[in-house]
Amino acid sequence: MTVELVDSHCHLDDEQFDSDRAAVIERAREARVKHMLAIGADAAIGLAEQHSFIFVAVGIHPNESATFLDVERFIGHAKVKAIGEIGLDYHWGVPKETQMPVFLQQLEIAATARLPIVIHTRDAWTDTLDVLRANWRGGPCVMHCFTGNAEQARECLDLGFYLALGGVATFPKSSELREVARVIPGDRLLLETDCPYLAPVPKRGKRNEPAFVQYTAQVVADARSVAVEELAAETTANFERLFSI
Repeated sequence: MTVELVDSHCHLDDEQFDSDRAAVIERAREARVKHMLAIGADAAIGLAEQHSFIFVAVGIHPNESATFLDVERFIGHAKVKAIGEIGLDYHWGVPKETQMPVFLQQLEIAATARLPIVIHTRDAWTDTLDVLRANWRGGPCVMHCFTGNAEQARECLDLGFYLALGGVATFPKSSELREVARVIPGDRLLLETDCPYLAPVPKRGKRNEPAFVQYTAQVVADARSVAVEELAAETTANFERLFSI
């Protein structure tokens, strides 16, 4: 069985890739990354238009809630497959009162457009889940960079959400997250890098890139006691179904 992976969350337009973006994309392909979901707007869409295997999620990150972006302008573009990353983040001090209306507005946009959503939540778990329970009546929801515990995973799974695991799952102290990885239903699991951030072991501390999803895949496969080929096939099929590819 051929290993074909996906990176369901990457920031290919980040300035850290300005000097070698083409090489980064090529290394991903050499590592058998079949698809990538780039988080961004015009720059990400420009990349997606150049590469058949790159798709895009557009949204206002909670830490950028005070910055205007006409998300609706991108609806209908063939490469735009989701609204994200959106959500709540109380870590950096952006006022909740600034974040909440932007989050709610984007949930409405996504539901109207019948697009999946990609959720970012940090130090805001209860509020994020409360908002989603009360307001999300659209399609699939992905909990990006899931690092929660078993109870939080169950909350998400009970709501029908997907859980996306990234490099944090490979960290030595992430044994609880690997236990969560073991029990996630196979049809609700995704892999991601969140590059250029959160590089997995053995690349921890370096700039992350889509090719490194292979390291997370191996650790998650080991946690689930399956061959990496099986995990790759499962998570790639999930990605293609979820984003209508």
